Amino acid sequence: MTAWTERVRVGSAILSLPLYQPVLVAKQIADLASRSGGRLSIGVGVGGEFPKEFEAVGVAVGERGARTDEAMAILRRLWAGGPVSHHGRFFAFDDLELRPVASAGMQPGGPPLLVSGRRPAAMRRAGRLGDGWMPYLMSPSAYARSVETVRTAAVEAGRDLDRFEWMMYLYCSVRADRDRARDDVARFLGAAYGDKPREMLDRIAPSGAPEDVAARVQEYVDAGARHIIISPAAHEDTLEIVQLAAREVLPRLTLP
Repeated sequence: MTAWTERVRVGSAILSLPLYQPVLVAKQIADLASRSGGRLSIGVGVGGEFPKEFEAVGVAVGERGARTDEAMAILRRLWAGGPVSHHGRFFAFDDLELRPVASAGMQPGGPPLLVSGRRPAAMRRAGRLGDGWMPYLMSPSAYARSVETVRTAAVEAGRDLDRFEWMMYLYCSVRADRDRARDDVARFLGAAYGDKPREMLDRIAPSGAPEDVAARVQEYVDAGARHIIISPAAHEDTLEIVQLAAREVLPRLTLP
């Protein structure tokens, strides 16, 4: 994606950070960031929905949060440049220096780390350690509550959130045919996250005609979201969803 594009922002949604050795992750991301012209963002999460992933790499599921916190700190220190030594609960090394950390195309200090999740622990992680909050499968009212939790955690950590990014990873389907859009979401999320009642899907994954979806997305904007990532909740004709979202949903949105 960084090679095929020149202007769009490119990122991960989501990198399950506790599954990986952070020094290797830091190097791979630095290489991408250096060649992207500063367009890279890294969405991180703790995972845990699929325990076999953790079993396969020898990581205890119960340690995923603490591993993520430590790994995020390591990434930041390595991206800052110069020799780094670290002796933590899970990782230890001396005098490592990342090259080419100072390449002209990389953002100073490395790309932003956008914390994802749905639970209070993830919200607190975003407030304490993240450059942004990017939840998913969350209703507008839940998003508004999450904003307060993130802000409280930041205050407790003595952090300033002036440059913090309030994002939302939003599954949705926008169609001229409302019924088809709603069926898209039911089939897509039902297969991926287990069968959920239609009423619940309506709260967490907008679907319908452009005006319907715009009204629902506006609720997220009113709740505090400022960067909405549209993820087509459909198995077919996804380009139509993206085009309608860009041309007929986005222009209807207004900032409070």
